Amino acid sequence: MGGDKRKRGRKPKNPAPETLVPSPSPTASPSPAPATSTGPAAAPNSNATPTSMDDPFSVSSVDLIDKTASTHVRRGRGRPKKIPTQSDKPLSLATGRRATRTIDNGGGELSVPVDVGVPTLMAMETDRAWEARVLPAMDSVVKVFCVHTEPNFSLPWQRKRQYSSSSSGFVISGRRVLTNAHSVEHYTQVKLKKRGSDTKYVATVLAIGTECDIAMLTVDDDEFWQGMSPVEFGELPALQDAVTVVGYPIGGDTISVTSGVVSRIEILSYVHGSTELLGLQIDAAINSGNSGGPAFNGKGNCVGVAFQSLKHEDAENIGYVIPTPVIMHFIQDYEKNGGYTGFPILGVEWQKMENPDLRMATGMKPDQKGVRIRRIDPTASESKFLKPSDVILSFDGIDIANDGTVPFRHGERIGFSYLISQKYTGDNAAIKVLRNTDIFEYDIKLDSHRRLIPSHSKGKPPSYYIIAGFVFTTVSVPYLRSEYGKDYEYEAPVKLLDKLLHSMPQSPDEQLVVVSQVLVADINIGYEDIVNIQVLAFNGKPVKNLKSLATMVESCEDEYLKFDLDYDQIVVLRSKTAKAATLDILATHCIPSATSDDLKS
Repeated sequence: MGGDKRKRGRKPKNPAPETLVPSPSPTASPSPAPATSTGPAAAPNSNATPTSMDDPFSVSSVDLIDKTASTHVRRGRGRPKKIPTQSDKPLSLATGRRATRTIDNGGGELSVPVDVGVPTLMAMETDRAWEARVLPAMDSVVKVFCVHTEPNFSLPWQRKRQYSSSSSGFVISGRRVLTNAHSVEHYTQVKLKKRGSDTKYVATVLAIGTECDIAMLTVDDDEFWQGMSPVEFGELPALQDAVTVVGYPIGGDTISVTSGVVSRIEILSYVHGSTELLGLQIDAAINSGNSGGPAFNGKGNCVGVAFQSLKHEDAENIGYVIPTPVIMHFIQDYEKNGGYTGFPILGVEWQKMENPDLRMATGMKPDQKGVRIRRIDPTASESKFLKPSDVILSFDGIDIANDGTVPFRHGERIGFSYLISQKYTGDNAAIKVLRNTDIFEYDIKLDSHRRLIPSHSKGKPPSYYIIAGFVFTTVSVPYLRSEYGKDYEYEAPVKLLDKLLHSMPQSPDEQLVVVSQVLVADINIGYEDIVNIQVLAFNGKPVKNLKSLATMVESCEDEYLKFDLDYDQIVVLRSKTAKAATLDILATHCIPSATSDDLKS
């Protein structure tokens, strides 16, 4: 005892033996376990040195997760005070409350009590409110399976190998389903699968809106509609409004949810339809398979349909959504006309009037604003009233600015083509123009116009005509893409690209006819290198379209067939020999007919 003589002062602290704290299981109490030292403990009757009070590792130096408890407790004389733990604290609105959380431990669901604070409570209440609104609508989102069989525009008597795709869609009123037009383009069969179901139901395509990239489907089987509630549409969102995109993108088979905000609202280029309509830009991820899926707002209402995204090395998380005004235009157009008629356009090309000298030269007053007409489509009804160099001052009573924009919402402006897109085919519009300092007002009937080189075939197979191995067809954007790939804007002949961008049809049935290729035979020796060259005339008569060319060739009784081509080339064939050789050429290349079905009628 002499060597173990105690000095006056506080007693030395005996180190507690080390204990292992097991990981809390789902059934364990959520109360935090008492903190214990994790340093080396002295076994009983050992020669290890007892832990000193100056050891820096102690309870007071551990940073607890619960920041509301003091990390430094001053110990006074007498019995130490009990440090309240999280489970011992009285709960109030300021600190939080006790809640339960349902978790899955592999053998079933268990409810575990948890302590939550005010921020967590607010987040949980927000999540519950979001789930109450959006989760029922998520059950209306379906997966779309489609088998496509595209035409072969380079070999127009054939079709390409079929392929399958999957996308998203959602149920609307009237036992109908909306998805993207490109999701069912050139469809052979379309099937739908509900969320949580293992059954695929065959769907019928009611309408395809190529310009707005929306398609409408339905299912005849009543079993499909059991438990399905239609999605309700909301108003056009504002900037920074939260949106949630729901669909079935790549990366898994179950439903996927991504969220973001509306970052831009403007006139966008619709890639599939080659048109410009109102669109929303969001920062939520939109991947392959999201096409046709709805975008919900915070109230659980649909505010758009996901349809395309921007993939660029300098851009991240840029997705585009078709807004409700465009969706409702498509639906009401179908209900009003029994089918899709399209979006009308104003058949003019215009120029900005931002230069003050230009405005003064056209006779505009300082308080007048508008845009100048450059060209007018000869096939449009507007050509009867409007003239080049006219200045469009207003459309339906709404003034147009010098940059071609009109007021949209508070603090926002948008291109005046938005006003045109709100109309339906056949509607009238009041247009005020300035012509040589005089103002004229016209009531013009709006219509959808076709281009000389169409942007899409709208599901129709390509037309063709074959004589003596010469394959004649019409030029379209799908044809150029088939011939020159996705970079056809750089690879195609310059003259064809010039007509694609700048030429207007002079008549409603005008087409650009070319010699697509020459199927080699004895009759066409020397002409093998003619590829994608426009046909201008036949036997001195201009070629208006492919049907007129086929009619002239079949009814020709002249000794020779003479084709005038672009670049001052000509093709001359003996009539009887050319028509006789056609049957052998067709048999050699397994071509069923020398004329497409649409030219036979």
